[in-house]
Amino acid sequence: MIKTFNALAEPNRLRIIELLQNSPRSVGEIVEGLGMNQPQVSKHLRVLVEAGLLEVEKDAQRRIYKIRPTPFQELETWLESFRQAWDERYDRLDELLREWQADDKKQSE
Repeated sequence: MIKTFNALAEPNRLRIIELLQNSPRSVGEIVEGLGMNQPQVSKHLRVLVEAGLLEVEKDAQRRIYKIRPTPFQELETWLESFRQAWDERYDRLDELLREWQADDKKQSE
């Protein structure tokens, strides 16, 4: 998962992932979509492929890049553990606030 975070930490690589979120694209389409030059895009694509976030399909002379879902599913599972912990804390806070409100109501009667 560290490879995923390291790869996504760079803003241009994150933009590439966001661009590929809806559909696979060729290098030329990615270059056009990001307004970057082709060597820069290729360098970022290589990092994303090496991190396991993208896969490449060859279509004659073109290379088509698409997102691999597995690393993102692993990331979602990891984040879910934090979400659950925070939900439990918020539930306890809600319960405490209800108790305080009930105590305030009793004292004002």
